[in-house]
Amino acid sequence: MQEIWQQFIDGMRHTGLLEYIAVFAGIASVWFSKKEQILVYPVGLVNTIIYIWLSLKGHLLGEASVNLYYTVMSIYGWIAWNRKDRERHPVLHIRFSTGGEWAGQLLFFAVFYAGIFFALRYLQQDFAPGAIPWADAFASATAYTGMWLMTRKKVESWYWWIATNIASIPLYFVKGYVFTSVYYLVLLLLAVWGLMEWTRKARKIPAY
Repeated sequence: MQEIWQQFIDGMRHTGLLEYIAVFAGIASVWFSKKEQILVYPVGLVNTIIYIWLSLKGHLLGEASVNLYYTVMSIYGWIAWNRKDRERHPVLHIRFSTGGEWAGQLLFFAVFYAGIFFALRYLQQDFAPGAIPWADAFASATAYTGMWLMTRKKVESWYWWIATNIASIPLYFVKGYVFTSVYYLVLLLLAVWGLMEWTRKARKIPAY
């Protein structure tokens, strides 16, 4: 425990300004997501763009791809969440996934996990010596799935975010991004809170 604590202190001392900005923007973004506020996307873009750079610098190619995907999907989600019907009411509402949608989510995850895992195995020796293929692939594929579902306001997005956060806490810690590791711990707590909040809202909305 003393060694882990010392590693944490040393990591915090070496945390750069960009990482601090990214962490606080990410926490704010998840908070806005929990509250179903559109600011989740513009604030989230600050986080994702910085983390593309940090992930490439730390040879976390899987996480770099995730944040590039986040950036693209944030723009898509920003547009989707802003859509209104003729009465100016939001088109999207927080809902639970159907059985068929759950099957689609699992397939979506499996395809991305396999693709990222084998890509990292191929790139690891020459281009990404710091990669941990199975862990990077899991954190990335769950995040891909969670982000896709969040743009559609599905409650189950929070399950995937919880999985992403659990995987990312030790992953970033061993890579030396200690503050980011703490950030994912905070996101884990917010994801649990977000799951409860969205579940409560979904239960108030009539089924299709």
